Amino acid sequence: MSAPASIHGPTTASVLRQFYALTKPRVVQLIVFCALIGMVLAVPGVPTLADLQQGALACLGIWLVAAAAAAFNCLVEKGIDAKMKRTAWRPTARGQLSDRQALIFSATLCAIGSALLWFTVNPLTMWLTFATFVGYAVIYTVILKPLTPQNIVIGGASGAMPPVLGWAAMTGEVGPEALILFLIIFLWTPPHFWALALYRVEDYRKAGLPMLPVTHGNEFTRLQVLLYTFILFAACLMPFIYGMSGWLYLAVAIGVSIGFTGYAFALWRNYSDTLARKTFRFSLIHLSVLFAALLVDHYLR
Repeated sequence: MSAPASIHGPTTASVLRQFYALTKPRVVQLIVFCALIGMVLAVPGVPTLADLQQGALACLGIWLVAAAAAAFNCLVEKGIDAKMKRTAWRPTARGQLSDRQALIFSATLCAIGSALLWFTVNPLTMWLTFATFVGYAVIYTVILKPLTPQNIVIGGASGAMPPVLGWAAMTGEVGPEALILFLIIFLWTPPHFWALALYRVEDYRKAGLPMLPVTHGNEFTRLQVLLYTFILFAACLMPFIYGMSGWLYLAVAIGVSIGFTGYAFALWRNYSDTLARKTFRFSLIHLSVLFAALLVDHYLR
C-alpha cells in the first residue's frame, strides 16, 4: 500500500489554501465591496449591461491588486506575524510558503490585476490602484508601521481608496463624491484599528511595533478612539448634506454612528478587553451597514 499523501508533503489543495490565505480574503472582500459602492454611486439610475461588465472587470482587477498587496504584507511581516497570536497562523509566518513563492505570487497577482485594469477599465483606475498597492505594501508596511504610532492614521489613506477606485473605474475621473467616501473610511480606520490594538497590546509590544497603546498607553488610546468617532459621525453626514444620498441613508448613518460613538464612550469610561472586542466588531458592522445604506438609498431615490 502507498503511504498517505501527508507523508510525502502538502497536497495541491493545501498549497492553494495557503496561497489563498496570503490574500487576507475577508479584508479584500471589504475592499472590493467599498469599491463596488463607489462604482454604483457613480452611475446614475439603473446600470446598463456595459456598466455591469466594466464594473465586474474593475472589481476583479482591484481584487487581484489588493490581494497582491496583502500577500506582500504577509511576506514583509512574517517575523512580526510569527510573534503575534492573531497572525501566527499565516503560511509565511509558519514557513509553509517560502519568500520566493510569496513574492512571485504577489508580483503575478499585481501584474495581472494592473493589466486588466489598464486594458479593460481605464489607465486612471490602474494607476490609482497601483498607488494604493505601493501605499499599503511599501509606505505603510515597510516604513510607517515600525516607525511611528501614527502609522495607522497616515497609512489609512491607502485603505480609504477603494470607493475612489470604483468611482474612477466608471467615470474616468475622481469626483467630490468619491472624496467624501474616502474621508469616511479614512476617519473610520483609526478607531477601528485602535480598538483591536487595545486588547492585542501585548502582541504588539512583543513584536516591537509602536502602536498607540504601546507608546502612549491604554487611557490615551481610548480617548483618541472616542474623539475620532465624534469626527467620523460628522463625516458620515456629509453624503446627505452634499446631496448624494437621501433620508434613508441619513437615518441609518445617524443610527450606526450613535452606536459606534456609544461603544467608544463606554470603552473610554470603563475599559475591558471584552468591550474593546465588541467595539472592534461593531466598527466592522458600522462601515458595512453605512455603505449598504448608501447602495439601497441610491436605487430607492
